Amino acid sequence: MDTAKDTSATSKGATPAGLEGVVAAQSSIGDIDGIKGILIYQGINIHDLARHSTFEEVVFLLWHGRLPKRAELDELKEALAAAQQVPEGVIEMLRRIPREADPMDVLRTAVSSLSFYDEDAHQTSREASLRIATRLTARLPVIVAAFDRLRNGKEPVAPKPELNIATNFLYMLRGEMPGEREARIFDVALILHADHELNASTFTGRVIAATLADMYAAVTGAIGALSGPLHGGANTAVMKMLLEIGSIENVEPYIKNALAQKKKVMGFGHRVYRTEDPRATWLRQFSREMGEAKGDLRWYEMSRKIEEVMMREKGLYPNVDFYSASTYYMMGIPLDLFTPIFAISRISGWTGHILEQYANNRLIRPRAEYIGPRDVPYVPIDER
Repeated sequence: MDTAKDTSATSKGATPAGLEGVVAAQSSIGDIDGIKGILIYQGINIHDLARHSTFEEVVFLLWHGRLPKRAELDELKEALAAAQQVPEGVIEMLRRIPREADPMDVLRTAVSSLSFYDEDAHQTSREASLRIATRLTARLPVIVAAFDRLRNGKEPVAPKPELNIATNFLYMLRGEMPGEREARIFDVALILHADHELNASTFTGRVIAATLADMYAAVTGAIGALSGPLHGGANTAVMKMLLEIGSIENVEPYIKNALAQKKKVMGFGHRVYRTEDPRATWLRQFSREMGEAKGDLRWYEMSRKIEEVMMREKGLYPNVDFYSASTYYMMGIPLDLFTPIFAISRISGWTGHILEQYANNRLIRPRAEYIGPRDVPYVPIDER
């Protein structure tokens, strides 16, 4: 019930805009030190995970609070492979969706519809929720790749059970196997995007889960939050900007003109980091690698130039979205799939947070700082 008259929320001064700096939950899943530029998952530094781990290992880590033993990892991989088959009713729905539909809208609707075919759908026990989390993690890549092929007049490609999630996605998207290095780069990109504390979509998912709504509802809401251009849509905007600029000679005048007009340059600055986003460190390297592999360093070099201008003019560092744009573009991935790829990764963090919320639940019900008028008299309609 929301009938309490507690006014403590407004007795300590104005609420920070966008809840900046407000601690809204306790979590052991991930943490950010924005001053030092450190990101950890369950205590492990993101750089160590990027060097040594796999996305599947990180999924286990986020769900269970520790790295898996070999047998546990094998079991998870088998469970993910067994869960990849998307219900035929969902595939038929994808066939009927307009080809011009936004892939994030498609993904949001498809995830919601998956609940129709899951006997665990409305269960919130840890055991049932882990089964749902496994199905969601396995099926999101299949759904995204299937819709892209269908909208291009092609039949979906079935996943190969022996492949990991990263390799399978590129295979299902193209219908041919990716190179080993490209698949590894994509695998690390999924690791880098897997969790980021109480970002907007994760917080949305936790708020929904706190009502004891099921995991499908919580993830559907999280996808809705991720679709916004100030959250998951930023890397698509970055690539559109690069394509508009066109050449390295145009970078400085374009960026300076944008700043003079007080336009936001996407891919720079972060609510938490005050130094380099550690995820950008890896994606900068991957952007260069993919450019070298394809014999076209234009987008990487333009990105480096933009980074130089933004640091000189505004003192802003690139965030995770900036170099992921050119990395994915050089992989031949359509621009409007960049955000769905974010979801393919972040499903691991979302579901980890939902599991954590269910385990120690309290309804999330903050207060608003009322800034409207008071004691306004009611005026009958004929006297207004």
